[in-house]
Amino acid sequence: MGKLHIDLLGTSFTVQANEDSEYLEKLLDYYTRITQEVSGLKALTNPLQASILAGIMVCDELYKLMDKNERAEKTNGIREDLNITQAQEQAEAEKRTLGMINKINSVLENSQQG
Repeated sequence: MGKLHIDLLGTSFTVQANEDSEYLEKLLDYYTRITQEVSGLKALTNPLQASILAGIMVCDELYKLMDKNERAEKTNGIREDLNITQAQEQAEAEKRTLGMINKINSVLENSQQG
């Protein structure tokens, strides 16, 4: 369990979480960078607005990553389905080829006997 002291946008407090302190510090550093970017916008002078916009930007990143991950999982599923289909087609082609070879051998044997 880790503790994190937050001093951001004119507000200061400490939180305790089920993550280690090093991880919590990484999260805070990332969020601080985003809030500093947003705070640099001249249209936003209110810290609460900057914090809300920064939160929305983080959510946007999260949703884009989740969407990308979901699309990758679907693509992998399609590829797996295609691989199964290709394996089935190869097995069928091999079966037919062996059948034709057997027929050719049979015809050749019959022609040599006759």
